[in-house]
Amino acid sequence: MTFRETVRLHDGTMMPRLGMGTWYLGEGRRSARTEIAALRAGLDAGIRLIDTAEMYGEGRAESLVGEAIEGYDRERLFLVSKVYPHNAGRGNLRRSLEASLRRLGVDYLDMYLLHWRGSVPLAETVACMETAKADGLIANWGVSNFDTSDMRELFRVPGGDNCAVNQDLYHLGSRGVEYDLLPWMREHGVPMMAYCPLAQAGSLRRGLLDNAAVRSVAAAHGATPMQILLAFVLRRDDMIAIPRSGTAEHVLANWAAREITLTPGDLAALDAAFPAPTRKEPLDME
Repeated sequence: MTFRETVRLHDGTMMPRLGMGTWYLGEGRRSARTEIAALRAGLDAGIRLIDTAEMYGEGRAESLVGEAIEGYDRERLFLVSKVYPHNAGRGNLRRSLEASLRRLGVDYLDMYLLHWRGSVPLAETVACMETAKADGLIANWGVSNFDTSDMRELFRVPGGDNCAVNQDLYHLGSRGVEYDLLPWMREHGVPMMAYCPLAQAGSLRRGLLDNAAVRSVAAAHGATPMQILLAFVLRRDDMIAIPRSGTAEHVLANWAAREITLTPGDLAALDAAFPAPTRKEPLDME
């Protein structure tokens, strides 16, 4: 089965399904030169989607992305950033958005997300997002770390059904969203952006990379265990994945994972090792 490169948003926009995440970039774990080279390697390979946030390095990740994309055709890129919950109201959202744009060196974002729920009423955040959209500063907006009840509440708010995506943690070892959130989102035409699709952040790995089923499937495809984790997330045509990577080697390995088509036998083996949920589970966040 041919990999579907894009997913259609509610307004007809075609959003790339595989991109580059920037969580922890710009924080000195690697040199800025290495991280910029990684992003540019991805761009040169054909990756167009970059996800960042004002929270990441308190703006340093956005600045790093801005440097990385300099000289590339802005119209071919799909840039996503996120606003802190405490900045998501009338007093601060516009200021935060304009600061993100300055750091990125662009005039607009393709997608702007509420990073997680805070004390600002959803109706107020939606109104601010809609104003920013009307003013041409963002093309679309969405949310992050929203569970099913949050999405239902959002859709009851005037304009809330203009939410274009929901970004949540999702990987082979954390499948709780499959029980009710993903079916609800599919019914309402809202794609999911999966963060940590490679189960980054240490404790989340839960033995995934050393699991016998994962390693067996990887061997069958001449792939790495990480590529199998990514292929598992991308098996859904309405799923977007934004694996983080600070090196060119890992970015290119992630990009190659889109060529892997998991067979029914592969999926059965992975399901047996990491079963799908049979009841509602708390939303996993990291």
